[in-house]
Amino acid sequence: MSVRQPQPAAPAGRLSFLDRYLAVWIIAAMAAGLGLGRLLPGLGDGLAKVTVTGVSLPIALGLLVMMYPVLAKVRYDRLDAVTRDRRLLVLSLVLNWIVGPALMFALAWLFLPDLPEYRTGLIVVGLARCIAMVVIWNDLACGDREAAAVLVALNAVFQVLAFGVFGWFYLTVLPGRLGLEQTALDVSGREIARSVLIFLGIPLLAGFLTRRLGERVRGRTWYEARFLPRIGPFALYGLLFTVVVLFALQGDAITSQPFDVARIALPLLVYFALMWAGSMALGRAVGLDYPRATTLAFTAAGNNFELAIAVAIATFGAASGQALAGVVGPLIEVPVLIGLVHVALAVRHRFPQPVAAPKDTVRA
Repeated sequence: MSVRQPQPAAPAGRLSFLDRYLAVWIIAAMAAGLGLGRLLPGLGDGLAKVTVTGVSLPIALGLLVMMYPVLAKVRYDRLDAVTRDRRLLVLSLVLNWIVGPALMFALAWLFLPDLPEYRTGLIVVGLARCIAMVVIWNDLACGDREAAAVLVALNAVFQVLAFGVFGWFYLTVLPGRLGLEQTALDVSGREIARSVLIFLGIPLLAGFLTRRLGERVRGRTWYEARFLPRIGPFALYGLLFTVVVLFALQGDAITSQPFDVARIALPLLVYFALMWAGSMALGRAVGLDYPRATTLAFTAAGNNFELAIAVAIATFGAASGQALAGVVGPLIEVPVLIGLVHVALAVRHRFPQPVAAPKDTVRA
């Protein structure tokens, strides 16, 4: 039985056609979404009418399709090895809930001192921590799938408990102490819990049950060698569909307010670069191997844009500057983190490599 380690990606010649040209498909999906949004002015309103926790139903479906195959690949019997790594867990919480929100707050005020709506929207994005697309970036970069599942779940639970408190602190208490403009954020723990349950709980449960039942009925060899390769491409199909819908929803706003979008994009670019590079460097400094350092970096740099958009719309309205800033978040995050996937793979040789997996396991 062969063993595949969660480390260097296959050479370009052995990658699937979809994986090899992913950057091209992402750009094409963005262009298609923008084109649809401009050619069909009522499309955005139509897509936005039916929502799940404030997020357009097509986006919600795309996210669920995108996350399920990756979570079906997770070896749930290995999760205890991750939960015993207290260093990884503590670093993730510190990066996600101390460094990340503070950095976004600083960048929002530095780059958008004269645009309070966009500034508030960016701070909300910074408070909405990693779920959803993070598992895709981590998998593409050959990160540790089991560690990603644990860190995403850990931060999701912490998000339910802390999002409202952190929103109050960064939008009311801290600005007041610094003599800056204050903003109120009205969001309940129930709304956050519902968002986490839908966008993380459903695909996580589906992935767990699929592996459990598949291995029990047909065996691990069939599950790893036959089933997973069949469902694997649907993660990227879901990603591309989600990108098309996102750009279609905001096509008119993006093309009619390009300068505003550029103003919002600049601090986001700085944020993603600093969070990812700093987390990756920190992982290497404390001796994490490549897969876990990569997982730490992507879970720290990624954001829960579904929650950020839902909170912005529910609190400030769908046509608000805060909502636009929330939407620009994933529009910048997608191409930037795709680029960082390639950077991660290029520098993987500088990190310790993982210890070989036991001989009786297979990694798909």
